[in-house]
Amino acid sequence: MLQCIFLLSDSGEVILEKQMTGHRVDRSICAWFWDYVLSQGGDSSKILPVIASPTHYLFQIFREGITFLACAQVEMPPLMGIELLDEMMDNGFPLTTEPSILREMIAPPNIVSKMLSVVTGKSSNVSNTLPDATSSFIPWRKSDMKNASNEVYVNLVEEMDAVVNREGVLVKCEIYGEIQVNSNLPGLPDLTLSFANPTILNDVRFHPCVRFRPWESDQILSFVPPDGQFKLMSYRVKKLKSTPIYVKPQLTSDAGNCRINVLVGIRNDPGKTIDSITVQFQLPLCVASADLASNHGTVDILADKTCNWSIGRIPKDKSPSLSGNLVLEGGLDRLHVFPVLKVGFKIMGVALSGLQIDKLDIKNTPARPYKGFRALTQAGEYEVRS
Repeated sequence: MLQCIFLLSDSGEVILEKQMTGHRVDRSICAWFWDYVLSQGGDSSKILPVIASPTHYLFQIFREGITFLACAQVEMPPLMGIELLDEMMDNGFPLTTEPSILREMIAPPNIVSKMLSVVTGKSSNVSNTLPDATSSFIPWRKSDMKNASNEVYVNLVEEMDAVVNREGVLVKCEIYGEIQVNSNLPGLPDLTLSFANPTILNDVRFHPCVRFRPWESDQILSFVPPDGQFKLMSYRVKKLKSTPIYVKPQLTSDAGNCRINVLVGIRNDPGKTIDSITVQFQLPLCVASADLASNHGTVDILADKTCNWSIGRIPKDKSPSLSGNLVLEGGLDRLHVFPVLKVGFKIMGVALSGLQIDKLDIKNTPARPYKGFRALTQAGEYEVRS
């Protein structure tokens, strides 16, 4: 699935950024791309159109000093990114990047359209007329929206990025969060969302529906929502002081063997159940064989020497631990490359950043709508050095 598209100038500056999926692709991928270009001679027009980075597949086209860079995490047809760009352009000029309008202009393929294309010989699924929203001051919403339901749901979805060094010191801990809204409101509703503590937010980004002045003056989100699911806002909360769980690895090696022990427990109880806890790490290439076991959960070692420890929930009567022995290849007495442990977890019903929604006001609706709120925090790039 295509995740995002960047338009880059010949100096490497990001001119345009379009995120296509829920999880945002960091702009650092552009820095990696330019480092790759420099390593190949510095000429963007002469490098391969498809590049595999450590984290993404990159599709690039260079035209008139501008690099069109599309990112995907899985293999996909390279022309798909170009086709999407073509849908957003009209005679070389940007037309729209609003998904709701694009869906009206270009219908997604289905069984009926495929049958019609076979019978009629016409394969175009592009509408002959522009949607009314293209000429509206709120192009993300139809002017005659009619819904059977009258409800709106607001979700706070956060990911915790953390780095713990070999001494067990937390050197980095921050939250990347998104406010995701699912709106099914009739007419032309006007919403106002306020927070109890908006001053903790950094690097905020908004959907085009958000009015900038109310946020600039009072940190209030005022907007007319699109219909259906959309990302209202993204943010970061930096310099957090603690994590909900701890992971303590200990490795000792001698005489061609390495003894490993990993202990997991709750550091700060968030008041909600910590679920889906996992610990994953790559065994060093110098390890010939491994014998690992745990007192809770399951341990699997894959063919590529990846160790997956699935813990689930931490029981009340014991702390989960993993232990075992690593046999090093011949000629090695001690382990010189130590694994980095990647931690996963999920907590429903709490935002670990501390962000709190104060209230959601809804105007211009024919009846009183139903409002729902939910929070979720999960691990992002959570690493523990051993």
